[in-house]
Amino acid sequence: MSLKDIVTENTTQNIRLMILKALEEDPDYSHNDTVLQSILQLVGLGVSRDKLRTELTWLSEQGLITIEDNNGVMVAKLNARGEDVALGRSRVPGIA
Repeated sequence: MSLKDIVTENTTQNIRLMILKALEEDPDYSHNDTVLQSILQLVGLGVSRDKLRTELTWLSEQGLITIEDNNGVMVAKLNARGEDVALGRSRVPGIA
């Protein structure tokens, strides 16, 4: 595995964890993709909207969040399994 591959994999895993943590800290356990993109930018993990939506879809497929499309705005909501991962009570391969 090349250095570039390692950095890309680690960055993706950190993005996924930060999304879960951001959702866990919200009183409603949810954010839209614009807010999540801003949060990631603030912590040095800036991503395109396409990359963010790809990661939200991945997290949904893992059963950690639900996503809803509201007129072109993707809204992510943390579920109990995702909360466990965000708080470090459980681990999922592919998440830092």
